[in-house]
Amino acid sequence: MTQIDVKTRLSADIRISTIRALERAGFGHIGGSMSIADVLAVLYGGEMRVRPQEPDWPERDYLVLSKGHCGPALYAALALKGYFPMDWLDTVNQPGTRLPSHCDRLKTPGIDMTTGSLGQGISAAAGIALGLRLQGKDSRVFCILGDGELQEGQVWEAAAAAEHRKLNRLIAFVDENKRQLDGYVADICGGDPVEKFRAFGWNALRVCGWDLAAISREIHVASEQSNAPSVIVLETIKGIGCSFAERELANHYMVISKQMADEAVAEIERRLLAGVYPAGEGA
Repeated sequence: MTQIDVKTRLSADIRISTIRALERAGFGHIGGSMSIADVLAVLYGGEMRVRPQEPDWPERDYLVLSKGHCGPALYAALALKGYFPMDWLDTVNQPGTRLPSHCDRLKTPGIDMTTGSLGQGISAAAGIALGLRLQGKDSRVFCILGDGELQEGQVWEAAAAAEHRKLNRLIAFVDENKRQLDGYVADICGGDPVEKFRAFGWNALRVCGWDLAAISREIHVASEQSNAPSVIVLETIKGIGCSFAERELANHYMVISKQMADEAVAEIERRLLAGVYPAGEGA
């Protein structure tokens, strides 16, 4: 049996828990939730300085999920790390839930910023980073953006401001899964995000979005920067690791049946044991 790394197991569990939560809801933002599971596993698998039993710990690192519609994946990560009971995941997207379709910091322990209106999260993350600096704290602020989200002008206003303020404790990720709600990013308004962020004075590079070791390594490099914010572009595949989502072009938001979920969970476990997780036949 292949020895399974703790973070790799966590990335699988994030996917499984997300799929099961959206199965119970009957629908949800599955594609983008899958493509950020690996970076979430790295962050909550030991890279972030957090205390799950004390979500508002003043010395913590912060995470802003700018692509807030992928909240179900973040909820899964938070539940698995003990921020709240696992059975809360049964209520995702349901009336009265504390786990709404888009992230809400007033409802969910461990959510540092309410998000969902695309483009605003990076501005909030820059503001948090500046505020922490003014308080004399060395906490890092992480922000996850979608590649389609980069079409929002506010992203680049925030990028310019963050560079001007030399917010070196701000580390952004771009989920470069190449698709947005209704098409391919390249066909709608594309361009290389690495080149764009470099043009705005950021330290920028691209890594394989499901290579946990590479993501972790580049976080360490970014954390040592002293003169500018950093962005790590995660080259990934929308829906990766979830077999039924991988097969569908329109996988941004899907209706999900128990049969589909059962098949996906079995495939996740098979790939994990085979050592090809998450990139299998569908990737």
